[in-house]
Amino acid sequence: MLAAVRSAAVVGVDAVDVIVEVDVAHGLPQWTLVGLAAGAVKESRERVTAALANAGYPLPPRRITVSLAPGDLPKSGTAFDLPIAAALLSATGVVPAAALENTVLLGELGLDGAVRPVRGVLPVARRLARTGDAGREQRPPRLVIPAGNVAEAQLVHGARIAAPATLHDLVGWLRRGEFPEPECNRHGSGDASSHDPPDLCDVVGQPGARRALEIAAAGGHALLLIGPPGAGKTMLARCMPGILPALDPDEALDVTAIHSVAGLLGSAGNGGTAIARPFRAPHHSISVAGLVGGGSSPRPGEVSLAHHGVLFLDELLEFPRHTLEALRQPLEDGRVVVTRAAGTVAYPARFALVGATNPCPCGRAGDEARTDADIQPGPETFCRCPESEIARYRSRLSGPLADRIDMHVHIGRVSLERLADAEPAEGSAAVRTRVERAREIQRTRYAALAAVRANAQAPGRWLDARGGFTLEARGVLRRAAEQMSLSARGFHRVSRVARTIADLEPGAGVRAPVTPVHVAEALRYRPAGAGR
Repeated sequence: MLAAVRSAAVVGVDAVDVIVEVDVAHGLPQWTLVGLAAGAVKESRERVTAALANAGYPLPPRRITVSLAPGDLPKSGTAFDLPIAAALLSATGVVPAAALENTVLLGELGLDGAVRPVRGVLPVARRLARTGDAGREQRPPRLVIPAGNVAEAQLVHGARIAAPATLHDLVGWLRRGEFPEPECNRHGSGDASSHDPPDLCDVVGQPGARRALEIAAAGGHALLLIGPPGAGKTMLARCMPGILPALDPDEALDVTAIHSVAGLLGSAGNGGTAIARPFRAPHHSISVAGLVGGGSSPRPGEVSLAHHGVLFLDELLEFPRHTLEALRQPLEDGRVVVTRAAGTVAYPARFALVGATNPCPCGRAGDEARTDADIQPGPETFCRCPESEIARYRSRLSGPLADRIDMHVHIGRVSLERLADAEPAEGSAAVRTRVERAREIQRTRYAALAAVRANAQAPGRWLDARGGFTLEARGVLRRAAEQMSLSARGFHRVSRVARTIADLEPGAGVRAPVTPVHVAEALRYRPAGAGR
């Protein structure tokens, strides 16, 4: 007796079709599972056997062979429990084979037969919907999933979903050929922050840093804030999500799919779409695999969880240098490619990097220029670090990585007198309006370029040819590049920042020119010889 049902595996953030074949033959009782299965998949034997018995459908004493095709694709996780159980029920004649046609099953089984949530349902639902749209199926396949995954699957337009609470419920539906529609259960994403981000109106002073933050948000640029402790670097960075445009529907699905693969949706009790741009702030003790993804069974790292959002690295120079170096590829390519012996997976990682660091180990380097009117001098005011120690500390950020950070901004401390007498500053809402207008200009400008949505992603040669730079602006940029020993990468990154500054001008449009004033401001954010 042979039966086959459809399921799926997730590779990176994409779903791949898997066929679960079961053969129940005469012979000594034995269970064999093949198909490059990881430990959790191999343990399905115990879960499925107990679940079937406790649901009232004990397996006969036969020789059972389970094959997960394609056989050269690694399988991991517990999502194959439900399709294996369904294939066994079909092979033993408990349910008709026709009832499982054009049906894809995913789910973990409890020993009592309960169907439990799994990771990666949203990528599978998106793939099935595209299959139906392509006309290869008369209708998109029905997706049978746990009830806890319904909210994320319902985000896909046209998805046909069934969500049995138990294995017994599924058997009843298959026998009757009727699948009740689950209730609509859409919520906000469990990974989205439950608190509003800080507002820029709470930031006292720091006009230069505020301006840089606005430019970084408008163009999607990487930003590094350098200053002493207490200058407001962390607060400024945490204001970034509040001035970014809202996620569009495609971006929201991309973010939610990554978090579904990472298993972060159901952990907070809901599994709906992302409602805010991600803001990830890992501790400096994070591993390379935790930051960029990987592991024996690859998972998305923080750079992918920050896709379409912000990755904030506080105390940047406290991160091990080899960990920071892993950021080179995602900053350049917008994705992470993880290669292991079993295969290669790719994760999207198009994020806005915001770093914050002290200028030296004690954090006081550069404060000597402060006047008595600003800060009362004392033993803790001035830097006491040896030059060699400062050089060693700053060398943790390599030249090639510094070259990939578009904007470097030095900020100073704000005096206590100014903190007490400060007037309310411009809030995040007003800044967000300007950022949204600039982003809309960029979407229109790059409509014909695939995967380019902001100036930070624009090809350098495209900007050279059609970026709108005046002859005077080009001359200023070339002379400055020679004097500052900018690399080719640094040259184009200055061009992108200048293009964003021009887009932020009142009344700017798609064809707004980039002038020497815009180039001069962009050059202020670029350290000389950063790529050397």
